Amino acid sequence: MGITGTLSSDQLDSFNSQGYLVIESFANPEDIESMMKRMDKLLDDFDYTTVSQRLTDDYFYQSAENISFFFEEKAFGDDGSLKKPKQLSINKVGHALHELDPVFKGFSSSEKVSGLLFSLGYKKPVIVQSMYIFKLRPDYGKWPYCLLALWFPWILYPYSTRVSYEQPGIGGEVVPHQDNSFLYTEPTSCTGLWLALEDATLLNGCLWAIPGSHKNGLARRFLRGENGVYFDQPSPSYDQKDFVSIEVKAGSLVLIHGDLIHQSFENQSSKSRHAYSLHVVDTNGCKWAPENWIRRKVDPEPLFVAS
Repeated sequence: MGITGTLSSDQLDSFNSQGYLVIESFANPEDIESMMKRMDKLLDDFDYTTVSQRLTDDYFYQSAENISFFFEEKAFGDDGSLKKPKQLSINKVGHALHELDPVFKGFSSSEKVSGLLFSLGYKKPVIVQSMYIFKLRPDYGKWPYCLLALWFPWILYPYSTRVSYEQPGIGGEVVPHQDNSFLYTEPTSCTGLWLALEDATLLNGCLWAIPGSHKNGLARRFLRGENGVYFDQPSPSYDQKDFVSIEVKAGSLVLIHGDLIHQSFENQSSKSRHAYSLHVVDTNGCKWAPENWIRRKVDPEPLFVAS
């Protein structure tokens, strides 16, 4: 049976106009429980002593084809032991949950995900990364959690990385950014899928976006060179009054255009906020940029191939 589109014309019009779309009740309670329990098991089985607290470039680069665990900036004490329980010391898990873990793969490659992408015009979509992000509580210090720590946490380790997993009172700020900066194709084709596994509110770190900002194009790119990774342009300045909050209930999916300016703030609540994040690009008529941080040894399998 072929893939069929699942978005209405009104939903497509809203996405094209605003640069994002909220789809309520996209995941059922069974999907949510399955993914959250699976992450608990992955964490329980993870032996943190096998990973250096000062992660290397290679560890991060290789995470594109692995299920890798990344610590919060100040998770370790001077003696090399964790200051907090393991479950409260991880910043994120990525970037191949969708490919290597059967539970996350089942959801990521489901017909309902493919139906969304078909509606958006994808011809040969591939998932290029998935993330389970942990935002850690302020008692690690009022450290402003920046975008580089999310995508490239080892960059900040010398001064002291989407199920997204925000613990209560945990999790710092993710600064304004565009996903196409990091996952660039020519022409651009990235779409983010952000699934709330728990309610996302103003207090616990919901998404914020500038509606319509995707129409202004891509501001800068994040490149991988011989000496590491870097932005090719300085960060633009944005007026916080232009952002709107995207509060959603558990099970809701937020579709995010690759050029949309979006961010999130610290989780300042007593409640956690789990979410699972995927990023998709098209491989039909779109060329993956060789200077992107992800350089796979084996090309990912497309979710479907449309004529």
